[in-house]
Amino acid sequence: MALFLATILLLTLASLKFFYSVIWVPWRTQQFFRKQGVKGPNYRPFYGNTAEMTRMTEEAQSKSISCLNHDIVHRVSPDYYQWSAKYGKTFLCWFGTTPRLVLADPDMIKEALLNTTDIVDRDSFNPSSRPLFGQGLTGLMGHKWAAHRKIVTAAFNMQNIKAWVPGMVASVTKMLDNWEAEMGERDEYELEIHQEFHSLSAEIMFKAALGSNFEIGRRMFEIQQQQELLTYQAMHNVYIPGFRFLPTKMNRLRWRLESETREIMRTIIKIHGKTSENSTNFLSMLMSGSKMNEHKEGLEIEEVIDECKTLFYGGQEATANALTWAILLLAQNQEWQNKAREEVLRVCKGNELPAAENLQELKIVGMIIKETLRLYAPDNSMSRRTLKNFKVGSLNIPAGTEFYLPQIAVHHDTKIWGVDANEFNPARFLEPPKHLGAYFPFGIGSRICIGRNLATLQAKIVLAMIIKQFFFSVSPSYVHAPMMLVTVRPQYGAHILVRKINQ
Repeated sequence: MALFLATILLLTLASLKFFYSVIWVPWRTQQFFRKQGVKGPNYRPFYGNTAEMTRMTEEAQSKSISCLNHDIVHRVSPDYYQWSAKYGKTFLCWFGTTPRLVLADPDMIKEALLNTTDIVDRDSFNPSSRPLFGQGLTGLMGHKWAAHRKIVTAAFNMQNIKAWVPGMVASVTKMLDNWEAEMGERDEYELEIHQEFHSLSAEIMFKAALGSNFEIGRRMFEIQQQQELLTYQAMHNVYIPGFRFLPTKMNRLRWRLESETREIMRTIIKIHGKTSENSTNFLSMLMSGSKMNEHKEGLEIEEVIDECKTLFYGGQEATANALTWAILLLAQNQEWQNKAREEVLRVCKGNELPAAENLQELKIVGMIIKETLRLYAPDNSMSRRTLKNFKVGSLNIPAGTEFYLPQIAVHHDTKIWGVDANEFNPARFLEPPKHLGAYFPFGIGSRICIGRNLATLQAKIVLAMIIKQFFFSVSPSYVHAPMMLVTVRPQYGAHILVRKINQ
């Protein structure tokens, strides 16, 4: 009888806890925001609005965009596009039981992103997505994040980045030589540049991060491509506590890929330890502050692996997509392609290649990169979570609320950028954006992307070298279908036609 009563008591307590966290708290939170005038789709127990988000995404990705139209918000962020039209630019939706407050006002975005990390910090990852990002900077919070940030910042100083330039130039030269060889005697040649740039960026990031021959890391690149698809699935599903420990087919694949990645990294670190004297690559910089070096206060080996994984994926993925969109935009806008070419030929005369010393002179190329990141930001949104009760503008925000900042929508807002907001116009960056919260491809505040200088420098080098050697135009086979996976990318690849320039 005592066991029976204890069982009944436990079940009652579990039911009350479930009702409180899954029914009562979300209902109370929804009412709290509605009293402040913030509306949104109704909360549905446990799953929130995730089913509606999935349906909208699938529907958006089933249709391409006619021509090369850059009005893409409805396709890469369909939930924001539809709900903002119905509820306004500030609204509340639900990812599972987590309230997601959508903020598209630049003043509110600035306030949220510039706030201290003890009040507003990054949102937590779905645990099933951790193998891709590791526990590097993007996945850490609090004091541990601050400690890692200090060490990684030192590794990313401009002196180190400039030392990586010759290796970048060598990788791009090899890619362009391959293009020329494939072209042969033909006047024109079709390329799918999205995959080309992924391979190129992976090689560049691997050399910069680890200082190793890319052949050693090619398998790591392949693994992260598989992990990306698994992460996309995890990010769009409500996580059930403990689920990642169950031996499902997907989880077993996650475990195997993660184990293989870490084994590759340990092998690289072991080799690196014998050949790293006076090296300036990212791994060397991390290892110089590692606890395995005379037990200094710094990073453990597993933490070093996490930071390298984060850089390797984040760096190559964001840069590859930015380059893809930049080339497509220049292929469509021949006038800007010609302006950029004239600048490159002026800065890099004759057979001269880009160098760290002359990259600052590529002003037009820099403007093109900024405009590309406005129209096709690597991510369609950023998220933060309130750790304490907080006020943004006139809104009172309870602790535990997720801020959802629709980056792609803000970058396309005609009230901010003018009637030509959906058009490619690099000249708008002759002057810096007037509002910090209106343009944030790398974020702003304490969590601004630490690799932004490396990404911009790499993009400048690649664009300059391609522009100098080739004319390019959009292929008739190209289908314009931007989509959001983990980053914004072309759903069916990016096909262009290239012609060699006779100098």
